[in-house]
Amino acid sequence: MWRKFCKFLLKLWGWKTVNGVMPHKKAIIIGVPHTSAWDFVISYLYYTSVGGVANIVIKREFFFWPLGFFLKKMGAIPIDRSKGVSVVKQIIHEMNSREVMHLAITPEGTRHLNKKWKAGFHTIAKATGAVVYLGFFDFGRKEIGWIETLELTDDADADIRRMKAYYRARGIVGKYPDQFTAED
Repeated sequence: MWRKFCKFLLKLWGWKTVNGVMPHKKAIIIGVPHTSAWDFVISYLYYTSVGGVANIVIKREFFFWPLGFFLKKMGAIPIDRSKGVSVVKQIIHEMNSREVMHLAITPEGTRHLNKKWKAGFHTIAKATGAVVYLGFFDFGRKEIGWIETLELTDDADADIRRMKAYYRARGIVGKYPDQFTAED
């Protein structure tokens, strides 16, 4: 019932979905462009409507009652961001401890304009064997989903440049277009 409601909301708001649940058990879906908190809402509705559960990481301080209960139900994973604790190592541990995990990551790392994308997804994928999917939420076309995977090399910077070229070629538009760039 919840799945149908999520699908209804997406349709009501004029969004089209591209592809469904990622077929690999261990997957990272790159979410680009990340310019608004609405990216999470639209992404959650999308992946729930196609029958999946996308995991996201949220700092552990948000996991208090009752919010923590709902965050966990939505696939959120608490992460300790205190000094000296590696977020990437925590995610790798979490992913390796699960049979199935579809992790949504925004390489920009912020909703503000950022030319330097982070390579944490690359480290996580290499350490866990997760397949990287190039996902998008395009507010210009009102399309959300994924089209292809990114074959990783041992050069994270080169892989990020290839990702940026992919998003530039697609002409992806964020909710706040001036807060996104796929340029180097």
